[in-house]
This record gives sequence, C-alpha cells and structure tokens, in this order.
Amino acid sequence: MPTLTKYNMSGAKVGEIQLNDEVFAVEVNEAVMHQAVVRQLSNERLGTHATKTRGLVRGGGRKPWKQKGTGRARVGSTRSPLWVGGGTVFGPQPRSYYKAMPRKARRLAVKSALSDKVNNNELIVLDELTLAAPKTKEVLNILNNFNVGDAKVLFITESDINVERSARNIQGVKALAWEGMNIFDLLHYDKLFITEGAVAKIEEVLA
Repeated sequence: MPTLTKYNMSGAKVGEIQLNDEVFAVEVNEAVMHQAVVRQLSNERLGTHATKTRGLVRGGGRKPWKQKGTGRARVGSTRSPLWVGGGTVFGPQPRSYYKAMPRKARRLAVKSALSDKVNNNELIVLDELTLAAPKTKEVLNILNNFNVGDAKVLFITESDINVERSARNIQGVKALAWEGMNIFDLLHYDKLFITEGAVAKIEEVLA
C-alpha cells in the first residue's frame, strides 16, 4: 500500500495515510487512458455543424441561360457547387459523436491516472479543505503554502461549493467534488490535491 504524508491547509504535516493498492497502485495503462480521454472529449461535442447542399441553398431554380446558342458552358442552376454561392459537396451534417466504453475500462483509466500521480509525487493528501465563504485569497494562500509555482492544480474534495467557487477565478486551478472527477482533468493538471474524505469515497467506489 502506498503511504503518503498528510498535510493541513497550512502546508504542515499532520500524519500519514495508506492508500488502497487497487486504486492508487495499479499498473499504468496509457492505451486505456488515451481511449478514455478521446471518448470524453468526443462525447462533449454537440455535433450541430451543418452545411447546405445545392438542394438546400436558397434560389437557383431558374436556368441562368438557354442550353444552346450562347457559346457558354451549359448550366442548369446558379446553386451548382462549382459556382460562388452554390451548395457544398459532402459537407459536414449534424451527427452524434458518442463513443461507448465499458465501465471497467473507464474505471481502469481513472485508477491508472491516480496511480501515475502517486508514482510521480504529484498527489498531495489534505486532512480537510473547507472554506466558510467563497474567497479566492484563501485558495491562493493554500497554493503558496505548498509552493506549487506555475503548476496547474486540481483540488478534489468531498463536496464544498465554496472551494469550487474560490478556485474558479484562478487561472490554471480547478476544484471538483469527488463525484465529478474525470480522466481528462486528472491528466491535464500537474498537481492533484485531494482531501482524506474524498480518498475514502473514491476507494469505496473504485476498489
């Protein structure tokens, strides 16, 4: 079992915590993580893009000039794809970008990302993370206490709307409740701060 130091919001050590091997010490599977990220980003797409074919573009019902006798090329409509203002050939149409992925594979991707954070010393466990009111300055103080520098930081808590609102105004910082944890954010952010309570919830679901 990985054993990590537990800190308080001031950056002081307050003990140790043992993490579950089944969640935080699995073999990192990059292929599954890649598949999960592609799936997540693909499923976020609305797929509302649309172009008009020659049959959908307004106008063009009248033949521009007679078929023969002008010396010009024969034309049946001003909305031909060859003309400016004409229709689009094989352009994008509304469609679904939904990608399916087995639950076991999705969970393996998240566990691989968490294990990778542990392996690279990028996971920091806090005994608690609570704020009485939304205060950006409070989150900035926490970041300064841990000397994160320019690293992008992700906070995962049990559920604290004040923390989420406080982190929202800081570039490169994001806070989530543990239920909202996802593979993209785990890989996108450099440092992961996670509360002891959130660790217990995650282990309960993923172990």
